[in-house]
Amino acid sequence: MNVNKVMSKFYLWRVKHIQHKHFVLFLSLIVGLLSGLAAVIIKNSVHFIQHFISTGFTENIHNYLYFIFPLVGLFLTVVLIKYVIRRPVGHGIPGVLYAISKKNSIIKSFGIYASVITSALTVGFGGSVGLEGPTVSTGGALGSNLGRLFKLDYKTTTLLIGCGAVGAMSGIFNAPIAALVFALEVFMFDLTLTSMIPFLVASVSAALTSRMMLGDNVLFDIQIQDAFLTSDVPFYMLLGVFTGLISVYFNKMFWFIEDLFDKLKKPFLRLLIGGSLLGVLIFFVPPLYGEGFVTIKMLFSGNYTSIVNNSLLYDFQDNTLIMLGLLFALLLFKVIASALTFGAGGVGGVFAPSLFVGASGGFVFAKTLNHLGLTDLSESNFTLVGMAGLIAGVLHAPLTSLFLIAEITSGYELIIPLMITATIAYLTSKYFVPHSIYNMQLAKRGELLTRHKDKAVLTLMNLETEVEKDFNIIDPDSTLGDLVKVVSLSKRNLFPVVDEEGLLRGIITLDHIREIMFKPEMYDVKIESLMIQPRDYISLDANMEVVMEKFSQSNAWNLPVLENDKYVGFVSKSKLFNAYRKMLINFSED
Repeated sequence: MNVNKVMSKFYLWRVKHIQHKHFVLFLSLIVGLLSGLAAVIIKNSVHFIQHFISTGFTENIHNYLYFIFPLVGLFLTVVLIKYVIRRPVGHGIPGVLYAISKKNSIIKSFGIYASVITSALTVGFGGSVGLEGPTVSTGGALGSNLGRLFKLDYKTTTLLIGCGAVGAMSGIFNAPIAALVFALEVFMFDLTLTSMIPFLVASVSAALTSRMMLGDNVLFDIQIQDAFLTSDVPFYMLLGVFTGLISVYFNKMFWFIEDLFDKLKKPFLRLLIGGSLLGVLIFFVPPLYGEGFVTIKMLFSGNYTSIVNNSLLYDFQDNTLIMLGLLFALLLFKVIASALTFGAGGVGGVFAPSLFVGASGGFVFAKTLNHLGLTDLSESNFTLVGMAGLIAGVLHAPLTSLFLIAEITSGYELIIPLMITATIAYLTSKYFVPHSIYNMQLAKRGELLTRHKDKAVLTLMNLETEVEKDFNIIDPDSTLGDLVKVVSLSKRNLFPVVDEEGLLRGIITLDHIREIMFKPEMYDVKIESLMIQPRDYISLDANMEVVMEKFSQSNAWNLPVLENDKYVGFVSKSKLFNAYRKMLINFSED
């Protein structure tokens, strides 16, 4: 039987027998289960690869292979993307945000598996990035494709993408509440009953899936050892400033290196340069290898000297000051290593590097003050709270940071210092860097959804669909007599003057020629002498905020649209207002 006929019958049956809200809940459950399964697959794939490549080598030989492994993993990733997948594989969360804002929530089906495979190769062979972003990307792709399969509207499909993101974070961290808050903070979903219940269903189902397959300790096996002391509050405030400034460094250094690699157009040149530099860094600083969660556990347990194991710096492990300097350098180098991994063509996320840098920063902060005899701080507590500070500062997600740390430690004993540090770190970072590391590129292009409803609606609108192309064009070498013939066949009162190369030379309106168009003695006058220049131009790739601003400044009712200086058509203020009104009604429906 024809598959399309079967699906058509199912659509009709579903509409008749299942209410839309109940069907959405069912799909959110499916998305949650599949996202949790994706988290399990991606984690186990990385562990399998790391076990496979580390077996059979002596410790000394394996140390030298630190230089080779990242380059091999990046090479396999780039080749797979270029010759097998043959489509660009985005860096997880920014790609999902872009799909929501500019792609009508459409994520191609290859996104379900592409991020899983490429990120496993990147991180499994030592790429210094995380797995959270690719897992979220996979969950989002699952939600998008289910929505398209069942012919759901944009708003419902977007909701399912959110369910995928929630499920992915819940599954990989075993933190269902933090995952829910993450969707609300990072993906800007409205906190309504319509979104809350599906998110809860997806989060719980993903957490249960990962627990059944990986056990309770999906990421950390951490129990808070020391009680929170009120006397430490000033130091947690200072930690907030400290981690906030590190977050600024994280964002600026990351984008600085990304911009450098963007100038290299050849992918294999980027691979060679980025992979080689990354290999050198990991050879000298082995803790930069992979996600870095082993190092975080070492810092939490106080075993900070282990960071120099299997490295050329092993002889300095008994010198506390040098070790603290190395730890501080480690958090700086982790940012560089992550950016090099991305620049070389690797696929991963920045969530794990943020946790790594935060743990290192929190430990260095407390250990330094203790070593100088200024106070007696709990180094394990400051390590945990430092992680929250970096998540709040780098991702601009303070609520996610405090709920995540609270959940992975199975308690809320540190909720007050978490709130203090996360808030101050967020405000400090926000002052210097207005957008999170996820949103920076989209914000620069005006493609970022925000909680400002008017701006969000403008972001969702697509200029290309609003361009009108039924205007009769006239050649600049034509005459008024030729134009009169065109006018008689046109329903428009505006005529673009376009030359042979497709360049817009000017425009003519009926108002400008009304007094002479019925004077035959004027019919030999050249169009070029009659045309006027439009008040402004609009580029086809301009975002809607720019378009509206141009209409406001020019007071024009129609403005020409150009692509590479070539005439495309016109866009009218009335059509834009109608489209805006329809989009606003759809966007605001609960």
